[in-house]
Amino acid sequence: MTPPAQDMERSPSPGWRFRGGIVIFVLAFAIWLLVPLAAGLGASATSIAALSGFIFVANKVLLVLCVAVMGRAGFQQIKAIAFGYVTSLSPPAQVGPVRHAVGLAMFCLPLVTAMLAPYIDLLWPGFRPSAWQIEVLLDLVLVASFFVLGGDFWNKLQALFVRTARVIESA
Repeated sequence: MTPPAQDMERSPSPGWRFRGGIVIFVLAFAIWLLVPLAAGLGASATSIAALSGFIFVANKVLLVLCVAVMGRAGFQQIKAIAFGYVTSLSPPAQVGPVRHAVGLAMFCLPLVTAMLAPYIDLLWPGFRPSAWQIEVLLDLVLVASFFVLGGDFWNKLQALFVRTARVIESA
């Protein structure tokens, strides 16, 4: 009697090859920590640039080695575990009217304040606080607005840069 097809396509058992592949996978990304470490130790800019180039190449070599050690199925499994959470962060295609209004307010507020800032400084010197933290907060609000507005907004925003894009009226 043959086992069912689903039993034959099991994920790889966590043997030494899979565990070794995980170590290599983690090492491929952990070596990037050498760059800020070198900067903190006072290395020259050319040394840091050379280190970055070396790490870039070493990262690719280690990922190929990871696939060779754990096999394609094991690498696909570790990649799904490591990067699978990103798909849960994608915004929904359609959003409700309240979420759309909040997202538009979040989108417009940083843009309007950035456009008015020079005029406010000219008309009322010292009125506007010059704290960089406020500017960073407004930048974060702008980026967050893309996620609040949903995936359909990304398509609308992309259409702004397509010369041949046309509006399709919906009922």
